[in-house]
Amino acid sequence: MTVERRTVVVDGLSTSYLEAGAGDCVVLLHGGEFGASAEIGWEHTIEALAERYRVLAPDMLGFGHSAKVIDFTDGRGMRIRHIARFCAALGVNSAHFVGNSMGAIMLLVDATSEFPRLPVRSLVAICGGGEIQRNEHMQALYDYDGSSDAMRRIVTALFHGPEYPADEGYVGRRFLSSTLPGAWEAVAAARFRRPGLDAPSAPSSERAYERISVPTLIVEGGGDKLLPAGWAAQIAGRIAGARSVVIDGAGHCPQIEQPDAVNAVLHKFLDATATAVSPTKRKE
Repeated sequence: MTVERRTVVVDGLSTSYLEAGAGDCVVLLHGGEFGASAEIGWEHTIEALAERYRVLAPDMLGFGHSAKVIDFTDGRGMRIRHIARFCAALGVNSAHFVGNSMGAIMLLVDATSEFPRLPVRSLVAICGGGEIQRNEHMQALYDYDGSSDAMRRIVTALFHGPEYPADEGYVGRRFLSSTLPGAWEAVAAARFRRPGLDAPSAPSSERAYERISVPTLIVEGGGDKLLPAGWAAQIAGRIAGARSVVIDGAGHCPQIEQPDAVNAVLHKFLDATATAVSPTKRKE
């Protein structure tokens, strides 16, 4: 299976993405930590899903090889609008969406809004949506100084087991991704605040979940260091027809740490919903 890297200009912004396969479309949205990108977030997922689906995995604004821009008043909203326009540019009117961490939160925020913009046919949120824990692992995600040691602390925070932070090659790949031109600046800028202001509170998981009407799966990492145990079932319980699953032996990125288990879960869910409902109502 060939995975192609391509570029499309969306509203004047260069947008890099990976594409593979054919059939119903699946859009993969990666996390928001320093060094995140479509390739790093979904390298064990794209080919597996492309056996049956057309898979699109964009580098979101500020990450990977896409434009390094940020909206200081509505950064999340800008990324949601950009992904909606990305889909429109590629002729995607309906898709199954899978998000990890920041990508999952974006999906839940959009799907619970009054007027969703993304053409969501079904939704999978992986380790995104619960109340983030204020601990040393959360702090590692914020206190990145662009050094290899700091990147190792980020990798430690993201994974359940010790293998990934002990892997010099893997830490190095994430380090290189975090130091692409403009990458550190774009992610760090989201942490800026005016001098004298208190630190912002942790993101809340409280949303209008009753607005979600598409098939939904919430995936929890059994060893997630950033989210509390049981958060996925709690959110799924507030969405009509949704279900949750816990991936054992996985932290905040189970699609990387336990790819076979996650791919099996994704195939089962996507195959069951491939002929389901039409997209959610959205603004054009």
